[in-house]
Amino acid sequence: MDYDEEDLFSSSPNTASAEPLAARMRPRTIEEYIGQEHIIGKGRLLRRAIQADLLTSVIFYGPPGTGKTTLARVIANTTRSHFSTLNAVLSGVKELRYEIDNARDRLKMFGQKTILFVDEVHRWNKSQQDALLPWVENGTIILIGATTENPYFEVNAALVSRSRIFQLTRLNHDEMLRVAFQALSDRERGYGRYKVHFEEGALEHIVDVAAGDARSLLNALQLAVETTPDTFPPPEGETIEITMRVAEESIQKKAVLYDKEGDYHFDVISAFIKSLRGSDPDAALYWLARMVAAGEDPRFIFRRMLILACEDVGMADPEAIAIVESCARAYDRIGLPEGRFLLTQSALYLSTCPKSNSSLGFFDALSDVEKEQSGEVPNHLKDPSRDGNDLGHGKGYLYPHSYREHFVTQQYLPDGLQGKIYYHPSSMGYEDKIKEEVERKREAQLESISQSPYVENLTFSPADKAEERWLRRASDSGSRMLLEIRDRLFAGLVIRRSDNILVLNASHGLLMWQAMKYNPEGLTLAQVRAKEDKEYIDHYKATLDILRQPEIRLGGELNVISGLDEDLKFEFVFSRNVFTRLSESEPLLNAVSRILRLDGILSTCESVPSMGSTLSEFISDPSLRATLQNAERLIYHGGTNSMSNWNGDDLEPFFTRRFRNVDVRLTETREDRILDKATLTGWIQKTYIPAISSLGLPDDELLLDRVLGELAGKSVKWRHHLAFIRASNGELPAAAGEKNSGRDWKEVLNKTK
Repeated sequence: MDYDEEDLFSSSPNTASAEPLAARMRPRTIEEYIGQEHIIGKGRLLRRAIQADLLTSVIFYGPPGTGKTTLARVIANTTRSHFSTLNAVLSGVKELRYEIDNARDRLKMFGQKTILFVDEVHRWNKSQQDALLPWVENGTIILIGATTENPYFEVNAALVSRSRIFQLTRLNHDEMLRVAFQALSDRERGYGRYKVHFEEGALEHIVDVAAGDARSLLNALQLAVETTPDTFPPPEGETIEITMRVAEESIQKKAVLYDKEGDYHFDVISAFIKSLRGSDPDAALYWLARMVAAGEDPRFIFRRMLILACEDVGMADPEAIAIVESCARAYDRIGLPEGRFLLTQSALYLSTCPKSNSSLGFFDALSDVEKEQSGEVPNHLKDPSRDGNDLGHGKGYLYPHSYREHFVTQQYLPDGLQGKIYYHPSSMGYEDKIKEEVERKREAQLESISQSPYVENLTFSPADKAEERWLRRASDSGSRMLLEIRDRLFAGLVIRRSDNILVLNASHGLLMWQAMKYNPEGLTLAQVRAKEDKEYIDHYKATLDILRQPEIRLGGELNVISGLDEDLKFEFVFSRNVFTRLSESEPLLNAVSRILRLDGILSTCESVPSMGSTLSEFISDPSLRATLQNAERLIYHGGTNSMSNWNGDDLEPFFTRRFRNVDVRLTETREDRILDKATLTGWIQKTYIPAISSLGLPDDELLLDRVLGELAGKSVKWRHHLAFIRASNGELPAAAGEKNSGRDWKEVLNKTK
């Protein structure tokens, strides 16, 4: 691939400056920033806060090279507040007091806020962090902390509780390529003024080995580009040829991401123990390899396996603890490297409960670790003890003891290694007896690979108790039937805290308030049809913090969607009765599919008028009932009314025009309803009388009076036929499990009252 943007009239500065490429290419604006869509994508809370200059204290947490410092600099370039920087490694209480004194003076004399960016904030000890706390609390300082360590471990709990937590993740392959292309094409800061050509696969090798670390990628690019020609910059017109060999020399194999005292330590040992408990020897060997390769103390691993031998194997195999204990004692005599066989044998025994001579499988796993094929711990296997409630670590884990045969299929290996087999049971001795069972469970695990709904909350905001109570009251105010519809629309969906949600036909906001309970760091946008509805919601949303207020758009569904930014996408669209004129709704369906992310979900409830109650059901006069029934046959089954010329069977074909996966559930419910005079008058005059006239039936001038005489003010059990539709071009949730509603999706939607 070639990059050649030479301009003979260019006077750009020499890019071979002393400043590293990674520093030169730091994004200056949100638009230049690549990755972390869950944090600064369109509609996300942090993006809105930056653009509105309404930032509150935040902590950025994630591996090196994911853009924590860069994001802070973007904020510095955007805010009207004074921006100061400290590095916790080089600064102490003295420097902090200096910044605090200046911040107090700026606030007192000029009314200007101060944002203090503290890099490596976890390096400050407790007393240093305590010195900052009161000034964050009283608003003198707005803190931006950056840390590679889990803030729930290393940062003062009081600071954490007063800050929004944003977890940055490693960039994916496509994002890393975008970072590379940006550097190779930028004429001012990168290499856009030179002809750079990569041998096929060379750039991809650098991207793969950099493993989501943008800084590592840019450092490797700089080394490859600036050391290849004899002199840099090269003579005009000369091509810089980056071969595969140069690419390999520019970036060495990555270090295994692991900290024996931090988050990864607990996440990996948690995954290891859960893999043993889950009878998955392949995953057990992988996580063991991760720990050994990273230098974990083997005695710590043995200690955890001894606990598991009693806790999770117990009397099912009383020999387990004796075998693990004998291996542990033998390890004390042998040590490393041969002691790895003893670790392997214990892990294999606990995951299958027989002895095994297949310990060479461990080295297959170790080989994958050394060849850069390591991956993130799946979220549901992470240790939830510190940040499970806030970041969702451990959420979605299925406890095997709760299932028949104490086994349940779920993901234990990282996403990129799903289906990898390390343990091959032989046909020797007792292992022959378990071979069939191991392979049966493995087949079940492989079958479930694509069905993992595990997600991780990557952001967290401090709880606002008053807001939570208010949202709870607002979302719980509605009739019994409306509350049931709301619960069914949300049942089983995994909504991340940073997700963007669109609510169509929001009316007084019942669905909107419910959505806001789940996405405090995302955008909630609601469309309403009536000015009165907008005024009603605006009145109540004014009580919320400005960054938490939903955005309300007045107008028809199609017009509102057409007016949205093209690059604003939503993870969820919730609606009620927006496709009731089914034959006329295809433009709206197309618009909804356009604004949803590829794996986004539409969840809507549609009344099916042709299958619900009609007035004639509640009439006792035979002749009046017959008259109404004649009209109803035309109204509901005549084929001319777009609201009633369809039934439940038409829904799935309609939604599959735009969505790959569609789930339609029909249910019937009855509502206690009082038939008031105004509603009855409208129905008779606008619907029934025109239908009777078109049928050529005799006019009944007293029809309205007769209907009002029987039904006005009458309480009836009105039957509604409801269709709950979920549609997505990604996977649809099959069951709620421990999701938001706590009830099974099928159970909820099939429930009839």
